[in-house]
Amino acid sequence: MNTLKGACIIGQSGGPTSVINASALGAIEAALDSPAVTRVYGAANGIKGVLDDKLYVMDEEDREELGHLRHTPSSALGSCRYKLKDPGADDTDYKRILEIFRKYDVRYFFYNGGNDSMDTCNKISKYMLQNGYECRVMGIPKTIDNDLSGTDHCPGYGSAAKYIAASCMEIYLDARVYDTGMVTVLEIMGRHAGWLTAAAALAGDYAPDLIYLPEADFDMDRFLADVQAIYQKNGKAIIAVSEGIHDENEKLIATYGGAGTHSRDSFGHTQLGGVAAKLAAFARDHTGAKVRGIEFSLLQRCASHIASRTDIDESYAAGRAAVENAVAGVTDKMVAFKCTRDGGYKCEIELVSLETAANTEKKVPREWINEAGNGVLQPYIDYALPLIAGETGQAKINGLPRFAKLRKVLAE
Repeated sequence: MNTLKGACIIGQSGGPTSVINASALGAIEAALDSPAVTRVYGAANGIKGVLDDKLYVMDEEDREELGHLRHTPSSALGSCRYKLKDPGADDTDYKRILEIFRKYDVRYFFYNGGNDSMDTCNKISKYMLQNGYECRVMGIPKTIDNDLSGTDHCPGYGSAAKYIAASCMEIYLDARVYDTGMVTVLEIMGRHAGWLTAAAALAGDYAPDLIYLPEADFDMDRFLADVQAIYQKNGKAIIAVSEGIHDENEKLIATYGGAGTHSRDSFGHTQLGGVAAKLAAFARDHTGAKVRGIEFSLLQRCASHIASRTDIDESYAAGRAAVENAVAGVTDKMVAFKCTRDGGYKCEIELVSLETAANTEKKVPREWINEAGNGVLQPYIDYALPLIAGETGQAKINGLPRFAKLRKVLAE
């Protein structure tokens, strides 16, 4: 096989994670070290940076400083939520992408993101092929939601799960300080898949009394009865809910008590939030207890101080694998994890088609949720515990995290 020589672009897209930059570092270092890659560019704000001809020259960065990306949260190159149209309907963006690729002799494109990002990757790959431009395109998975199909789990999930479990433990203790009763509702991210909320169960003896995922229909009357029973028994009740929980008619619980004013993002997704406060109010009216609604919000995806070492190492490996496989001749694939847990945890890299990853959403198996739909069972615990293992080893200055500071030299 003839070696394909040319520049590469690495982009980040969608919601950030505490380890997405570890994947970027893996890809950047592998590209910088490869004789086949003539120049390494980082796209400013994902695919928008390509369209706007705003690329950072990663070759100009100090290698030691780049190394701090391993423990730096958020998206160091900048992210976006930009939906490419179907090229059959409007190929304006694709023509522009091809123009930029030709300008910089880009022969490798790596996109780090979730479902929608893999769809973007897939569309670009197909367009380049149809237009006779040789460019190897690879997807690097990322999402705290853990809902990408074709992989055992997603980079970013283990660290977010660890943060959620630890936070639940701390809240459990805090909520029991006073001798007065209280009902606490924790709102955790998760639109259609409850992987993040399920992580509350990892808190063990400090786990919430009730856990509700979108995979099981939510019944308000049953919820209030369960809360009442727990509150009467213990004088306290802690509940964890996914932001996307819905009733049997698919109506979001966050819209209960009103017509709903939730806006939509560029991909048509409903902007969620507010379900904790709403359920806390219902619980207050039903029980008469003091209530508190806590929304974890962005904290669950940027808590690098409690990231999982397993997650960091696997995220870095995913970035390296994308570049190494592309240079070896692979294209139109997403890096995935194949894992075993019998006799100890073992994770290996494999490749899946971008089309599969882009169009299929992975949910928590219903058999991992109890029959009542208000708790998580042992199979989930066995699945998730290895993913949160290990400490970060993050560098500190004055007791605070040391994050990467990139020069971000623009390509001309």
